[in-house]
Amino acid sequence: KAELAETAAKEPEPMDDSVLSAEERAMVDSFSQQIDLNNTNAILKYGAGVQKKMADFSEAALENVKSKDLGEVGDMLSNVVTELKSFDAEEESKGFFGGLFKKTSNKMVSMKAKYAKAEDNVMQICKSLEAHQVVLLKDIATLDKMYELNLTYFKELTMYILAGKKKLEQVRNEELPVLIQKAEASGLAEDAQAAKDLEGLCQRFEKKLHDLDLTRMISIQTAPQIRLVQNSDTMMVEKIQSTVVNTIPLWKSQMVLALGVEHSNQAAKAQQQVTDMTNELLKKKIIHYYIANGDATIADLGREMDLSIPTVTKLVAELQDDGYILDFGKQETNGGRKPNIYGLNPASGYFVGVDMLKDKLNIAAIDFKGDKVQLEENI
Repeated sequence: KAELAETAAKEPEPMDDSVLSAEERAMVDSFSQQIDLNNTNAILKYGAGVQKKMADFSEAALENVKSKDLGEVGDMLSNVVTELKSFDAEEESKGFFGGLFKKTSNKMVSMKAKYAKAEDNVMQICKSLEAHQVVLLKDIATLDKMYELNLTYFKELTMYILAGKKKLEQVRNEELPVLIQKAEASGLAEDAQAAKDLEGLCQRFEKKLHDLDLTRMISIQTAPQIRLVQNSDTMMVEKIQSTVVNTIPLWKSQMVLALGVEHSNQAAKAQQQVTDMTNELLKKKIIHYYIANGDATIADLGREMDLSIPTVTKLVAELQDDGYILDFGKQETNGGRKPNIYGLNPASGYFVGVDMLKDKLNIAAIDFKGDKVQLEENI
């Protein structure tokens, strides 16, 4: 806008026929010879045709600008960003993928539903943007034609002005001095009036040329205005293209990645559940072994259960942490490294048995190893 204002404020450069081709300069010379300053009607109509075309052109340019609503396109672009951001609005507090690991049974279903809703809204906006893009591209092409047409009018006005100035110079330098000399020599009123009339016609024609020069100045100022509007349209088309071919596909790629991470997370959870279930079964098997066979080493358990030493060691350590198994220290051996021996913790649990007879009741309590703790009979 500052550049446009600067252009409008500039004084018109001195006009000469350097802007014209050789053919156009010849046309100016020929046309200047045909101008009749004694014809008042011709003076009034001089250049009026191109001025009318310039006026119509300015009106068309104004309508082109008035019919635009780039604010609507800008709102649509903003709506796209809003829709894309709204999908992750609930996840921002935990980072980009932080919210994907919430322990909810319907997390994947919720994600897909939100994605489908956001995608539908975005696609509808994009369709409207693409329709606006088509209109903007047509406008850009139209503005190119308008620019060329404005240049044509500028050339025509320049030719009219140059031809008029040549004729005006010729009349003032050649015809008017002759009439003035004749009037001075004859002293006749009609000769003086003829000289005065011609001077008036010259002044009137000079004003007409000035009027044409103002119209030409409008043409000069219109050129950057057309380019300004065209550049705005071009920038908006570029933003629409970037949104459609870059922003939306990138968002979709991120959503594919997010959904893929959630799928992997669910698979990992399922795998962990299987692992946990397997470990629980193995722990029960270890406890059953100790109940049936008594104390044993890690190696004994590994051989009996066909498990690796690291696996048995891990399971026994967890059972120790839970209080079900105790480490009874080193086992006496004839030689070599003495292994630790492990067994059930009697106090880790108790079982009560009730024997209900016809006329009496027997109750017994045993510890976790199966040793009798207390017996009450004939109750």
